[in-house]
Amino acid sequence: MVVAMRCGCGNVRGEVALARAYTRGTCYCRDCQAYARWLGRAELMDACGGSDIVPMSPAGVRITAGLQHVACMSLSGKGTLRWYAACCRTPLGNTPRSAKLAYLGLPVACLDAAADDVDRAAGRRDRLVLNAGSATCEVRPTPFAFLLGGVAIFAHVVAARLRAPPPSPFVDGAGRRLRIPVVLTAAERDALGANPSRRPSVDN
Repeated sequence: MVVAMRCGCGNVRGEVALARAYTRGTCYCRDCQAYARWLGRAELMDACGGSDIVPMSPAGVRITAGLQHVACMSLSGKGTLRWYAACCRTPLGNTPRSAKLAYLGLPVACLDAAADDVDRAAGRRDRLVLNAGSATCEVRPTPFAFLLGGVAIFAHVVAARLRAPPPSPFVDGAGRRLRIPVVLTAAERDALGANPSRRPSVDN
């Protein structure tokens, strides 16, 4: 199933092949919560602070309009790259720093599709619950969902690593990132409630 993606104001548009989804889940980690606050989009989280994500191959996402509005940030110098539409601060995807890893955490918030269609193609959002210990209210993970979901993601990423890196909407034809990420300082991270740094920050 191919569904449309768009930012909140419609400047950034694209399409997503949900057949490339590895699984679907909700992440309650403090970093994802901090990211939503940094975007000024706390309403994108559920009542317990969770972000609805579709882990998938980056090859399944194509941006067809508004590439000039795509921006990138990271909560730390070695952290996940978080891509968003600068025009309206809509999250577009989370990727590892290495383009060789076939992983893209696609926020359901950027999908222009009926909830039932997303459920049918990628599974329900409670299929995989991550970092429930950081939820702001009680969350009950489905038994064995974490193990099964983690194995599915790992298997897909490893299989893709044996081949050429898949195309990514955030990497150009030469394998370079489209943008240099804005990296937050330790003080900025702390103010947003992100996971505390384990060593002195070198992000400045």
